[in-house]
Amino acid sequence: MRDRYIAPFSERGTHPIDAHTAERLLGIALEKGGDYADLFFEYSVSGSYVYDEQILKSAQRAVSMGLGVRVMKGDATGYAYCEELSFDAMKRAAETAAQIAAGGHSVDPVRIAMRDLPSRYAVPVESLDVEGVAKKAILERADRAARASDPRVVRVDASFAESVREILVANSLGQMARDRQPLLRFGVRVIAEDGPNRQSGSSGGGGRVGLEYFERLSPEWHAEQAVQQALVMLDAREAPAGEMDVVLAPGDSGILLHEAVGHGLEADFNRKKTSNYSERVGQKVASELCTVVDDAALPGSRGSINVDDEGQLPTRSVLIEDGVLRGYMQDRHSAQFFGTTPDGHGRRQSFRSHPMPRMTNTMLLAGEDAPEDIIRSVTRGVYAKKFGGGQVDISNGDFVFSLTEGYLIENGKITAPLKGVNLIGNGPDAMRKVVMLGHDFEVSDGIWTCGKEGQSVPVGVGCPTIKISSMTVGGTQVSAG
Repeated sequence: MRDRYIAPFSERGTHPIDAHTAERLLGIALEKGGDYADLFFEYSVSGSYVYDEQILKSAQRAVSMGLGVRVMKGDATGYAYCEELSFDAMKRAAETAAQIAAGGHSVDPVRIAMRDLPSRYAVPVESLDVEGVAKKAILERADRAARASDPRVVRVDASFAESVREILVANSLGQMARDRQPLLRFGVRVIAEDGPNRQSGSSGGGGRVGLEYFERLSPEWHAEQAVQQALVMLDAREAPAGEMDVVLAPGDSGILLHEAVGHGLEADFNRKKTSNYSERVGQKVASELCTVVDDAALPGSRGSINVDDEGQLPTRSVLIEDGVLRGYMQDRHSAQFFGTTPDGHGRRQSFRSHPMPRMTNTMLLAGEDAPEDIIRSVTRGVYAKKFGGGQVDISNGDFVFSLTEGYLIENGKITAPLKGVNLIGNGPDAMRKVVMLGHDFEVSDGIWTCGKEGQSVPVGVGCPTIKISSMTVGGTQVSAG
């Protein structure tokens, strides 16, 4: 059954795009005099299931295939794509992208060699190879568990999304790389009512994994987490307002780091000098407790990749070390500007999109404090457990984030649940105010997708328990953004 999802350019496929074909296309792309060219072949299959009110409301399957051709000449870039892999269609795309370098000198084609890649997500059986009835059963199990857990649960919906993305990247440096990237995401959401009071709760996870994921975290476990969140929120009080200590829970709280700090460390924003971190390498930008890395090598994590969408092998990038800015996340364009080498952060949503610097798994590393000591150190503050929507200004790091689950901390103890909590602040300022850092580092369980300039890619985040000495807490919900 697996062979149904083999890409036409796979080494196991029947009509592979081979090195000879890639060399011909690169020669065409460079014939107007470009400095560099690359080819991005993609074949992806995706599926989704939505289970709502004890009914399988939708089951979908989609296939996408095509080629993107990029030609670079100095600071200029030409990009074109085609949605079929006939040689004529691919040739036209290469010729179109080549126009950016019209009038230049021809560049001879190069010989291509396949690169060896690591294996960071060797899935025993990809979920797309499993019959749909098994995925429906997973959704049914979550629904039954949620409804049986408490009579106040009045609505349950669950979803399952899966994909396999196979890519082949070849460039004019003579490099060629192939990768097969599975992805799975499961989620359950419940609504609980107590009289006129109505609250929701959710839980989900996944990553570059197969159905073996549910042997570790079952649908019933996720259902219980969602129900408990909804029931806790039934008793939530209005959030306090003003400046106070904020403690961020481990794992998912890394999304605040991702949005408020991580984007500002992507090299294109710094090339354009629109980031708060522009021209600050070597300077102190955070508390000395803080070391921030972006690491594509975490086994099975949602943001992990074996190769980036420019054909580069990702490295573990240390962005901030002991509070000092060490560098940015680079793609080829920005690396050329900064006079450095690409570090495997060139990512794109699909063959229709050009690559740009993007995060993979962005993490604030662990400290030495015990989480319970961090809570005990707070006289009055907020414990942020789960994040919802938010808005960030990349140019200065100003942010507003809403919490879907948060609690009041009083005299060193977590007490009342809170509703309507917003955290308002500035990313660099918040990093400077990190005064305690837990030893309980966690990676988020495969739920986050990052948007940038209209392109979405899967990412991972991670952090330990974090104490920020002062942050503005507001009480009005914000929509996701």
